[in-house]
Amino acid sequence: MQSNAPVEVRAQNFVGELARGDWDHPQTVFDAAMSSAMPAAKLHALWGVLEDAAGSFGGIEGAHVQARHDLQVVLVTCKFERIRKVLRVVFDNDNKLTGLFYEPVPEDVEAKTRSLVTAAAHGSYDLASRDFGDVMKNALPPSKFAETWKAVEQKVGAWQTVEQIELKPEQGFWSSLATSRFERERLVVKVVYDARDEVTGLFFQPAAVAWSAPPYATPSAFEERAVNVGTAPQLPGVLTLPKGVGPVPAIVLVHGSGPNDKDESIGGVKVFKDLAWGLASRGIAVLRYVKRSRQAPTGITTQKDEVLDAAHDAVELLRNTAGIDANRIFVLGHSQGGYLAPRIAAGNPSLAGVVILAGSTRSLEDTLIDQFTYFASLDPKNAAVCAMLEAARKLKQVVEDPNLRADQDVPFPTGGSAKGAYFLDVRGYDPGNAARDLSCRLLVLQGERDYQVTMKDFDGWKRALTSKKDATLKTYPSLNHLFVSGSGTPTPSEYERPGHVEKAVIDDIAGWITPGRS
Repeated sequence: MQSNAPVEVRAQNFVGELARGDWDHPQTVFDAAMSSAMPAAKLHALWGVLEDAAGSFGGIEGAHVQARHDLQVVLVTCKFERIRKVLRVVFDNDNKLTGLFYEPVPEDVEAKTRSLVTAAAHGSYDLASRDFGDVMKNALPPSKFAETWKAVEQKVGAWQTVEQIELKPEQGFWSSLATSRFERERLVVKVVYDARDEVTGLFFQPAAVAWSAPPYATPSAFEERAVNVGTAPQLPGVLTLPKGVGPVPAIVLVHGSGPNDKDESIGGVKVFKDLAWGLASRGIAVLRYVKRSRQAPTGITTQKDEVLDAAHDAVELLRNTAGIDANRIFVLGHSQGGYLAPRIAAGNPSLAGVVILAGSTRSLEDTLIDQFTYFASLDPKNAAVCAMLEAARKLKQVVEDPNLRADQDVPFPTGGSAKGAYFLDVRGYDPGNAARDLSCRLLVLQGERDYQVTMKDFDGWKRALTSKKDATLKTYPSLNHLFVSGSGTPTPSEYERPGHVEKAVIDDIAGWITPGRS
């Protein structure tokens, strides 16, 4: 593989070596992180997983370079026995290979999605379900598909057209979001595909509404700067800095689970953008950034790799930023970030305090069982949900096995997998006890309508922190996991509605960081 050859040629040569079963020679162009994360045996295993999903390799159809200022990304379109796949081959500016991913061919998935929607709209439910995987075939046979589609059209009118389709990665799957115009309303038909390009989920969501500033934000009171968090890898971020005389207090925002963007965009809500604009309007600098599992997932084996390293780098960035009060730096963790926040603080003892939003005090496997049990109670006849509940119970058995190996593949109920090291990294970790032992202040906030991290977890914080005098705990009766207000039985569909983090949450955090300031 010649380093002076055009980058698309180098990428195609690399793929050709994999197709020929040459697992050792590609190592010569890997950077240090790739060499560690993808030794020959793992490279062989990755190719085996790809061919298991797509069939035997049939050839390269083409390649093109995706423009990036910091990296050279080549998209290599490959033909396999059953489907086509794109291999995303990433080189750094030193011509070292620093990333390898595979994904659907966008036009292939778009064609499948258009066919599904159009066939359903014309009453051809057998044709519409042609690309369903086994779970979907059982959960949504043509007769039930017909009932579902007719119920949607009864509510919003007859389907008219697909306006656009957007393809997005989502926790090991790919979602094809078909914005569709119906007679009385626009909806997004969300079709979820697995590695085999088979349909594994189908949802109907309100069409996205452009984000608008929450009423409690004052954009004229702050400015935003692009920053990079860390170096291995760099994570693009935004520092929201109040205008005026400093130094000012500052807070790092640490994401919940999944490959989140810098705004922690979930459905119709941008949790971190709301927090950043709301707190900066009250004189507090806020740093948010793209989560590592979204920006550079290669090499992640533990939650330290995924979350803690970037949080530490973010704290250091603030500590060395002009206008920031280095003695008043805080960390705010949401969901997974809240679970790990005490561990982040233990590794950064100079922090002034920690804010925990919907942080679990229990293990991931226990919270997943509770979540799927809740979903099953909402829809007891949903075969897919019941299967996921059983998979969650199996996950618990696997990760709590004393013989769990660090290199063992552990499948998640929703698809995808992690290594055993991901769970071994937090084995024995008790966030409540870790929080109790911190010397800094603590603020723990919880929505009472949260079905993901529940009042059971909040009670865990209360028990652990009962003797800690500088810990403040508060709940909000109407708020869900995103700290958005609602009513009635909470369901995942409410996340899709546009909303903002409740003003009371912003006020409580700001008042806790800067007591006496309104």
